[in-house]
Amino acid sequence: MSLLERLSQESAWDSFYEYKTHLTCPKDLARELEAFIAARAYLPVCERIQEGQDFPLPRKAEISKMGSSKKRTVYIYPKEENTVLKLLTYLLLREYDGLFAPNLYSFRPQRTAKDAVRTLSRIRGIRQMYVYKVDISNYFNSIPLGRFLPVLEETLAADPELLAFLKKLLQETRVITAEGIWEEEKGIMAGTPLSAFYANLYLKDLDQWFYDQHIPYARYSDDIIVFGKSREAAERAADRIRDVLKEKGLKVNPKKESFSSPEEGWTFLGFACRDGVIDIAPATLTKLKGKMRRKARALLRWRKRNGIEGEKAAAAFIRIFNRKLLESPDENELSWSYWFFSVINTTESLNVIDRYAQECLRYLISGTRTKARYNIRYEDLKKLGYRSLVHEYYSFQA
Repeated sequence: MSLLERLSQESAWDSFYEYKTHLTCPKDLARELEAFIAARAYLPVCERIQEGQDFPLPRKAEISKMGSSKKRTVYIYPKEENTVLKLLTYLLLREYDGLFAPNLYSFRPQRTAKDAVRTLSRIRGIRQMYVYKVDISNYFNSIPLGRFLPVLEETLAADPELLAFLKKLLQETRVITAEGIWEEEKGIMAGTPLSAFYANLYLKDLDQWFYDQHIPYARYSDDIIVFGKSREAAERAADRIRDVLKEKGLKVNPKKESFSSPEEGWTFLGFACRDGVIDIAPATLTKLKGKMRRKARALLRWRKRNGIEGEKAAAAFIRIFNRKLLESPDENELSWSYWFFSVINTTESLNVIDRYAQECLRYLISGTRTKARYNIRYEDLKKLGYRSLVHEYYSFQA
């Protein structure tokens, strides 16, 4: 049976719903998915797929990266079609999970960033090793289809119907933009559900090589980290990675390529690990404080320009960052807090963020950075809706 046939099975949708709601799926999105399944709204899409009808064109968009002001290009299918592709991705990632080496952690059943960081941190002698870390530049959208399609064809040879459907989506060059319909090369289309499976698949041989060599290594989509017992060993591993990426038509992001010594510890996926302590990486902390600083200044200008009370400006700041940090900003992303809380084993950086947020709030309310701002008590901030990250962390652990 082709996986395409399973898209119309109620049992498949029930399993998918159970999986989504077991995670941190927001209640409103869970209700939407439940209504979608109950109405069997997936059937028209499945029928069009089975009949070979053209799939709707994806829309091209620019969105902010998590924890950054930088933009990335994503592609978005209409809601009904996108939901069906999510189920297909869910099925693909489970049907073909056996292809992937244990050192791959992205988008896999029972494997998360938490597992990557904690598994690496527990390797014997890891604290004395040198580290090479690298990020693949624009990984999803730069994968050459001419090199990727043979990999997909080999993988899905036993399911020709599915292969034909996926190739048709990938080879469609048209996209919807704000200016109309354009043609462009778009790789495996970041933002679309299926790109998760493709991103895992394209570099599986690289992952397997390091696993077979018993070299400490982990990959999470486009982020790679590898360890060596000496600087020379780390450099040899780096050369291997660069050679494979070049062969695959990919490029290293030079701004995110680094070596570190045992004394420096290592960072991966926004986490910092040193002497067994896992915390938020300094760069991630700096980015978040920058976002808070810019937002506080913008809200203070808004307050002064419109004669707004300081408490109202502070409440707006709280709403913005409660959503950014504690709630899922998008149905395809985990919240900032869930991403970090499930891995860190210290509140050191969370304390820094809490203190900085409180400073921003007191500044917004008082309009000054003098000692007078301390007349604003912590209880006053809580009444406006402020939630301490340290408190939320301990609640999460409980």
